[in-house]
Amino acid sequence: MGTPHRHHIPPADPGLPTRRLMRVGTLGILAFWLVVMAVLYFAMQYTLEPKGATVTAEGAVVIPRHHDGHFRVAGSVNGVPVMFLVDTGASLVGVTDTLARQAGLQGGDPITFQTANGLREGRVIASDSVTVRSLAVSGLRVGTGYTGRSDDDALLGQNFLRHFDVEMGRDRMVLRPRGS
Repeated sequence: MGTPHRHHIPPADPGLPTRRLMRVGTLGILAFWLVVMAVLYFAMQYTLEPKGATVTAEGAVVIPRHHDGHFRVAGSVNGVPVMFLVDTGASLVGVTDTLARQAGLQGGDPITFQTANGLREGRVIASDSVTVRSLAVSGLRVGTGYTGRSDDDALLGQNFLRHFDVEMGRDRMVLRPRGS
């Protein structure tokens, strides 16, 4: 009988379990901090987002300034809900083409708008109503072709604002009905 064959098994690397543990530990720490950062991000977004506009007893609409420095307020054009960006430099209320279709704003006169981002083709159409909370103006000219962050974004321009006394403070804008 011959001698049994012995397979040569190299000695185990004594550092292998330690390296594996370090890799798993590093990934675990990384995952933990990613979760912490995500929670902090969403908490900051929630706390930085101002409350919506309020209406005072006198009928004034108080619009808080958003953390990006702009004033935004919910409203409607011909009864279709929009999120207005108050733009004191805009001559007209401006809406996206999608919102114009939803609000029944058809026809009108073609126009080229001079915007901060250059020239933009659109149309000017008379609306039935533009509303911001308790404030409404009928028969305003509305420009189409605005490109907001979403289809329900709109600009609240001077043709609406001039119907009210506008007070702008550091952290809020107040629209007051004239004579109040």
